Amino acid sequence: MAGTGKSVILVHGFGEDGTLWNQQVEYLKNNFNVIVPDLPGSGESELIDDMSMEGMAEVIHSIIHEEDIEACPVIGHSMGGYITLAFVEKYYNHVSSFGLFHSSAFADSEEKIATRRKGIAFIKEHGAFEFLKTATPNLFSPKTKDERSELIDEQVASLSSFSGEALVSYYEAMIQRPDRTDILRQATVPVLFAMGKYDNAIPLADGLKQCHLPEKSYIDILQQSGHMGMLEETEKTNLLLEKFLLQ
Repeated sequence: MAGTGKSVILVHGFGEDGTLWNQQVEYLKNNFNVIVPDLPGSGESELIDDMSMEGMAEVIHSIIHEEDIEACPVIGHSMGGYITLAFVEKYYNHVSSFGLFHSSAFADSEEKIATRRKGIAFIKEHGAFEFLKTATPNLFSPKTKDERSELIDEQVASLSSFSGEALVSYYEAMIQRPDRTDILRQATVPVLFAMGKYDNAIPLADGLKQCHLPEKSYIDILQQSGHMGMLEETEKTNLLLEKFLLQ
């Protein structure tokens, strides 16, 4: 937690912890109280009994309750967006706006489920870090890989503390989550869609298929990013978040 002003919660995704948002926290803290939790099983947070999207959404609710926040923006990256949607579904009265940052309201396709199952098998055989070391570079755009490989190396180096149990729990939860496009259709608060042109994890086409669903959408396409726009295009990410949060 950092800063003063209106509270905003930034939720990280799979194979990440709250430090993913460090540069956004540094930029936004002059005008906002930025709350960035480590999800259960990530960073300094332990696993919880219910590692479903709904279970992890309860963690967000507990933060809002403890901080005595009536309503605030909640923005989730990747799996954090799935958790955000689960939170909005149950606690819409606590949300003044929300965002899907390289994320989606669609359920997993059969192809995606098969890929996650293969990932689970790899994690069980080789361990969490070997999996993340293999998978993480694919989250970045070709331009980042060619011109800023050190950025990818730094991200990979930060992932050594993950347990296989946590990653498998996340994958199982993502496989089991339902389609939540109805949450977008029913949204009466502003919704942010931040998409990466070269995102292999959440293809741009998927984002474009759903960004028209809410009553009021803010849409940004990061032209040089894969799945990690907050690292790949930090300045643009900071500005688009600030613009959305100030509306």
